[in-house]
Amino acid sequence: MFVTNKNQKHSIKLFTIAYDDTCTWIKGAKYGPEAFKEACENLELYDIETKYEVYKKGILIKEIKINNKEDPKKVIQKIYSTIKMNIKKNKFITLIGGNHSISIGSIKAFGEKFHNITILQLDAHADLRKEYRGTKFNHACALHEAYKKYSLIQVGIRSLCKKELKYINKKKIFYAKDIYNNTKWIEKILKLINGPLYITIDIDVFDPSIAPSTGTPEPGGLLWYETLFFLKKIFQKKQVVGFDIVELSPNKYNKSTNFLVAKLYYKILSYKFYRNSK
Repeated sequence: MFVTNKNQKHSIKLFTIAYDDTCTWIKGAKYGPEAFKEACENLELYDIETKYEVYKKGILIKEIKINNKEDPKKVIQKIYSTIKMNIKKNKFITLIGGNHSISIGSIKAFGEKFHNITILQLDAHADLRKEYRGTKFNHACALHEAYKKYSLIQVGIRSLCKKELKYINKKKIFYAKDIYNNTKWIEKILKLINGPLYITIDIDVFDPSIAPSTGTPEPGGLLWYETLFFLKKIFQKKQVVGFDIVELSPNKYNKSTNFLVAKLYYKILSYKFYRNSK
């Protein structure tokens, strides 16, 4: 495990948030952080691609403790306040959920800290509803505020409701059907990003064949190497200031998705830091 003791020097802070009260189909994302940490116990810490051991930068894990029966507004406020306070400490802030609702709080905190921020969403669903099932803090609403306040780029989308169409920016959405088996879309995205970038990754962006353990799986998703190719380009060209990974809903009979999330998290950190190590 790559955990750093709180008294040791660290450059990276990982917040885990066991929250899924606003899930609308398969619950279980509140168990995602523990499944992630268990999978991390079995990671090889040398990354072949970058020839780097990013854990040496120091990765401190902290839990934002959530009451899943609490008012969702209070939950998001707690996440927002915690992230806002920690951004000031000059650490690279990352989050593991929990469902996508948690991103509402983190995006708000990052948006207030970084002027002219862009939000990059990798997701099967648009998550642009203004309100769903009586709350604007539902995971189906995770990117609505980001759409209103910031430049939002959406990648891998293949499911939405008709009401969300009015919130779609046609120049900044890259449907899964249109990016399949080509890379032209990557350069278009790079040109759209100016200034700091925050990335939110819903695990259902991946095809269920490689990531079945998620709350709302959708066929036709991204695969492993094409996703890594895209993310590496992003980190090479742009200033990524933080990211979250959400919607791991572990299945006790198949732990492959747990490991995919652990590996993805570690790969992203490797892309962020390896160039500075040379």
